[in-house]
Amino acid sequence: MSKRVVVGMSGGVDSSVAAYLLNQAGYDVIGLFMRNWDSTTNKDVLGNPTLEDDLCPQEVDYQDAKRVCDFIGIPLHRVDFIEEYWQNVFMYFIDEYEKGRTPNPDIMCNKFIKFDAFKKYAEKFNPDFIAMGHYAQIRIGSSGNVQLLRGADANKDQTYFLSQLTQEQLKETLFPIGHYQKSEIRQIAKEINLPTAMKKDSTGICFIGERAFNQFLRNYIPAQPGRILTQDGDDLGEHQGLMHYTIGQRKGLGIGGSSAYGNEPWFVIGKSLTRNTLTVGQGFHHPELYSTSCTLESVNMINPQINLQGLALTAKFRYRQADVPISIESSETEFKVIFKTPVRAVTPGQSAVFYHGDVCLGGGIIQHVYQNHRQLPY
Repeated sequence: MSKRVVVGMSGGVDSSVAAYLLNQAGYDVIGLFMRNWDSTTNKDVLGNPTLEDDLCPQEVDYQDAKRVCDFIGIPLHRVDFIEEYWQNVFMYFIDEYEKGRTPNPDIMCNKFIKFDAFKKYAEKFNPDFIAMGHYAQIRIGSSGNVQLLRGADANKDQTYFLSQLTQEQLKETLFPIGHYQKSEIRQIAKEINLPTAMKKDSTGICFIGERAFNQFLRNYIPAQPGRILTQDGDDLGEHQGLMHYTIGQRKGLGIGGSSAYGNEPWFVIGKSLTRNTLTVGQGFHHPELYSTSCTLESVNMINPQINLQGLALTAKFRYRQADVPISIESSETEFKVIFKTPVRAVTPGQSAVFYHGDVCLGGGIIQHVYQNHRQLPY
């Protein structure tokens, strides 16, 4: 009897090819489409729908997933995780912005929706595995523990977004496209005339879609304009609300150049919630943008038993950022990441994700950022 696998079908080319490859390999494949956002029932702070038209085309995606499953010859089911998404992903997203931090909701979506709510719902089909179209790989270590490996395509590797997953979530998961290059996935889709072969990859967060990001945030967090200051306290104008700015940001400051300060561009180098002020400095390599360590919260180690001492560790502090050599110091009260060389624009709310070679060890949410022993005003 062939093993059964429930595949997360997004309507995109990656999950489509993942389902096709599993079917070709002889698995009993079932497709499952997740509906995570409803723009007609999810309201803004005034009680209005968050969309005037369907800019997050989940119905289009569902129809694409249905066409793919019909093409392959597998069933497709549909499930709503709107409430779970709202509670575990969207409210986290809003709470972080209200704290002046810059969250990564995709990481929480994987943790709570794609590999938790999805996995639990899939149990009704009695599967041996679930599968997703992520660019990541799994290997069983000598001790029987699961190791999460980077995808073969370095430019598409998605282990950064999977860093909060656990052994239990990964043990029964397949990543059928993880050992392929993205170009190879497109080629496979074209060769078999898959309905989504030429579909453009989705980007960004579904509930924002192609809309203006700042306008979307204002639907949920009332804007509180404040002052833009230099390190010396000079007032350069008004900001539109701290939620609209992140550390290292250049665009959207609205202050331009000034002959009084020279012609170098301005960047965000600090934020104060208590004073509602935004601090800016000139130059991409402004000293205040470089830190030497950070502390983390919500730390998850994929294999908690691993001994980090003596390992050559690296970390990413943003998706697609180059790896940075690090060391880790942890105690019962603090988890600290120390950078071998200073790193630019490490930002509270983002994730620090650890690697040993190609193995993703886990990660945590950046809490405080330090330059030597001084906490930076982030």
